[in-house]
Amino acid sequence: MEPGWASRFAVQKKEKKLSHLTYENPLISRYASQEMSQIWSAQKKHSTWRRLWVALAESQHEMGLPVTAEQVESLRAAVDDIDFDLAAKYEKELRHDVMAHAHTYGERCPDAKAIIHLGATSCFVTDNSELIMIRESLERVRTRLVSVIDHLAKFAKEYRDLPCLGFTHLQPAQPTTVGKRATLWCYDLILDLEEIEYRIETLRFRGVKGTTGTQATFLQLFKGDHAKVDELDRRVTEKMGFKDRYAVTGQTYSRKVDAQVLSSLSGIGQSAHKAGNDIRILQNRKELEEPFEKNQIGSSAMAYKRNPMRSERMCSLARFAISLTANAEDTAATQWMERTLDDSANRRLSLPQSFLAIDATLILYRNIVDGMVVYPKVIEKHLNEELPFMATEEFLMAGVEAGGDRQDLHEQIRVHSQAAGAEVKVHGGKNDLIERLQKDPAFAGCDLTSALDARKYIGRAPEQVDAFIADIIEPVRQRYQNDLAQGTEDLKV
Repeated sequence: MEPGWASRFAVQKKEKKLSHLTYENPLISRYASQEMSQIWSAQKKHSTWRRLWVALAESQHEMGLPVTAEQVESLRAAVDDIDFDLAAKYEKELRHDVMAHAHTYGERCPDAKAIIHLGATSCFVTDNSELIMIRESLERVRTRLVSVIDHLAKFAKEYRDLPCLGFTHLQPAQPTTVGKRATLWCYDLILDLEEIEYRIETLRFRGVKGTTGTQATFLQLFKGDHAKVDELDRRVTEKMGFKDRYAVTGQTYSRKVDAQVLSSLSGIGQSAHKAGNDIRILQNRKELEEPFEKNQIGSSAMAYKRNPMRSERMCSLARFAISLTANAEDTAATQWMERTLDDSANRRLSLPQSFLAIDATLILYRNIVDGMVVYPKVIEKHLNEELPFMATEEFLMAGVEAGGDRQDLHEQIRVHSQAAGAEVKVHGGKNDLIERLQKDPAFAGCDLTSALDARKYIGRAPEQVDAFIADIIEPVRQRYQNDLAQGTEDLKV
């Protein structure tokens, strides 16, 4: 047994016990993936700060400033070796998180302490690291989004031609198909994917801009050489994996960027919430059901229940993500001059939590789609209950073809339809419109039952599903075939 094992175990046990006495963010402990949580972790954040300091020092060395190669290598070797206890001690004393970590880094690399953060302002590390984490998070969201799109399209294809009752105003309307309805959910996500792709493509780096964005300190370091200042900005940008920088900044990059990013996440939340609501309504009608495990309990009181808890949770998390968009918009609107610090604590919450909530939402969405159960007999029953009303135009044409007067037949259908509706709504009976028409001499000799084939009323729904998959989904599958081949981990559902 290695030395100190027992004492370390005792400390871990004590920390675990204490953790139950403090608030835990459910996005971390219950909902989001480990991958997304790690992107916004303290280790990731502060090691990224150090990578930025390395890129700055390395570029300054390359361009002739008094920074040695040995200092750069010393910093590079300690990028991930962070003493968080020491940093916390410094921050308590200095009341400044960036300087606390600069001092902590300096103690780890004493030979390079003098050149850490040379010419930079706090937002060099904070803003640039956040842009890096935003980009990685957007890429993670994109992967999950593509996975949901792919699986939802498979569901749509499987049920492309299964007729079901359509709804407008949540009232029975012209039939559609289960697959066609799924393409509506899927196309919302396609539009979200286009937005996420655009945000990834246009996201830029803050770069090396100085205290108020004027690069004055760097101009001083390079003794008035404007070209070298611009070159330093370009080099650090490229070293950190970005193609371009924002054209101008204050101390921070424009907070409109955060508002735009959170708006794109909100869009995913809106799409998931809409689909989740539809699924909950359809589960209420017993036409469709989300996954339900063998030992799952639907209600602590009502043992028979099969509540749509996954869809409810998806809607709940999506609604939370949607609500955070206004937060980013308010922050962008209330910035003062070149910067104000009232965005700092706010963004520590809104940025990571938006990504964590949407990550969790998409995990749930994929899980729901993969285990969705369709009940064709119930769907057929509900469709048949309403189909006679929807077939009245067919009845009218059949009566005219048999020699009847179109206007007289229309009135007869209207009267019988009202009576059949009353039978259903007032007396709780079945829709007896067909029986009523069959007894009416005006429709004698008309084959009314043949008009009750639901497939006559679904239009091009199956063909639309086919075209949607061929024209919209297949290009996405081709573009992201590597992501789809790797799959995504479904956690905490």
